[in-house]
Amino acid sequence: MKNITLITGAMLFVCLMGFSSCESYLDKKEDDAMTFEKVWKKRATILQYLDNVYGYIQRYDNPADYATNAGDNGHPFLGAADDAKLSYNRDYNNINNGTWSASTVPYNNNMWPRFYKGIREASLFMQYVETCSDNENVTPAEIQRWKAEARFARAYQYFQLFRAYGSFIITGDEPMDMTQSDLSLARSPLDECVAYLESELTGCYNVLPDRFTESQNNGRATKGVCLALIGRIKLYAARKLFNGNPLYKDVRNHDGTPLFPATPDPDKWKLAADANKALIAFSENNGNIYQLYKDGTGDNPYLNYQGVFTVDWNNELIWARYGGRSTLGVLLNPRVAGSILNYGYGGCSPTQQQVDAYAMKSGVYPITGYTSNGRVPVIDERSGYSANEFTMTSWTHPIDEGGNASYPNMFKDREPRFYVSVHWSSAPWPGAPATKPVYAYAGNSGRPGNDYPPCGYMVRKFVNPQSFSSRSWGSATFPVIRLAEIYLNYVEALNECEPANSDIHKYLNLVRQRAGVPDIRTAYPEVATLGAGTQEKMRELIRRERQVELFFECHRYFDARQWMIMPEIYSIPVYGMNIMAQTSNESTTPVAFWERTVAETRVFKPAFYLYPIRETELTRNKQLVQNYGW
Repeated sequence: MKNITLITGAMLFVCLMGFSSCESYLDKKEDDAMTFEKVWKKRATILQYLDNVYGYIQRYDNPADYATNAGDNGHPFLGAADDAKLSYNRDYNNINNGTWSASTVPYNNNMWPRFYKGIREASLFMQYVETCSDNENVTPAEIQRWKAEARFARAYQYFQLFRAYGSFIITGDEPMDMTQSDLSLARSPLDECVAYLESELTGCYNVLPDRFTESQNNGRATKGVCLALIGRIKLYAARKLFNGNPLYKDVRNHDGTPLFPATPDPDKWKLAADANKALIAFSENNGNIYQLYKDGTGDNPYLNYQGVFTVDWNNELIWARYGGRSTLGVLLNPRVAGSILNYGYGGCSPTQQQVDAYAMKSGVYPITGYTSNGRVPVIDERSGYSANEFTMTSWTHPIDEGGNASYPNMFKDREPRFYVSVHWSSAPWPGAPATKPVYAYAGNSGRPGNDYPPCGYMVRKFVNPQSFSSRSWGSATFPVIRLAEIYLNYVEALNECEPANSDIHKYLNLVRQRAGVPDIRTAYPEVATLGAGTQEKMRELIRRERQVELFFECHRYFDARQWMIMPEIYSIPVYGMNIMAQTSNESTTPVAFWERTVAETRVFKPAFYLYPIRETELTRNKQLVQNYGW
């Protein structure tokens, strides 16, 4: 399929045509100057350039890229959160152990400088597409739409700066080369950055279509994508990190201009709620363009949730990245299961904390905390979770075939999203019921080597069982923004500004009900009546729901930091199962494996809430100031 969202494929095509995603067209030598001029004479080359602009935002929301690529080709937002641990020696390890600095910035080349290269490419496109001379094949309306798409791509680059660094430099419409050695550009105050992003995305909204009906346009920016991104930005701006955080009160430009708000503004929660409700209303007023995905009759909660990640271009996806499933498949499939398709790395592992986060079938979250430095869980007795969590009993996995088997009580009677998302040792691998990976030392998918799950669990959320029956990895649409996130954005903001609003129950329960999880009022009668008295409990439940529903989708890294709960979650080590327990039979998990075991002890300092700007950027730009603590 030839479409813009084959971003990697489009990029390859663009590079083959002589247009590099890492170099501006204006960086050509003088004798090639006409090459740039000719771009705007044909529809085909204009669209190739637009592909190039989109290409700069290809990497930042696909979990496979964080783990499988070495050097600066990956990203830290999965491996440096508390929901997953990866087995590879990548730069996210420096974030976890606290050894990063402003001179050794992890993935630096994919962060500040790359974002600004993408911004420049978008500005160049916007400036020159107006000179298009292919009047027979290009209409004025198309030029304006393409210009709005480039404007959106530029805004998304700014958004990525915002969520990683907070305040950023606004370059406007001028194609600015940020690699110059004599820059004098200051960061704008955070509130101005948020206002600029909203203005840019609103401008895009006014031009872009409601939706595209042609498959070749899947993944292009639309009105809904603009509204959804505004909603996310407004939510981020309302949270504690960016809304009157006292740590940042003295972060100022050299002229004394403060870069972060000095005092909390509660009205920002109302703005966030309204922005996310705007997307919901837009969808409902346009024939429910976006809907929570449901399979067939919608009666199977396992297929309902699984289909969000395995059914391409389903109607829950507001914006997605399209690509081959092989990279992610290689990462997620353990070695023994991957051997069916010739290879599998199995190097990504949910942490024990993530496993503990899922509710029971009662709808109650079973683990409310820990004692003994994280080793002993505090159990909510009404959940139905067994205190004898490692006792083996015979029961049937609710998704996989094969009849009864002996599994630990820990995994029994959990909610459907748990079984869709988490795979444990000796359970059948999706789509290959006879294949039972073992993650203990010397097991068929355990150590030795680098390709093993360091917490003794595997992510199965994006694994398509059909890969095995067809003996191919297939394709995938990776969610960047989906409707369930918008619902959760909305209820989080609403709980802070209007805690008695009934929409909190409505939209939170829509997410739970789709996944076969009981109504929040049934599971927690204490929040049946909304208001100030239940606001704190609802906040806790909404945050847990985000952790579960959005697992492995590049949200937890930012959620935990923006809520400023990092000291709390990193006060105990990362736990998993005892992968060093020896097995004499590579197809059998030893009893000693089933034990809460420290997988990693992580370090967190207040400076780590935001990314550092590399010292080389500060050297070339005398007006640029560093983030707090660096």
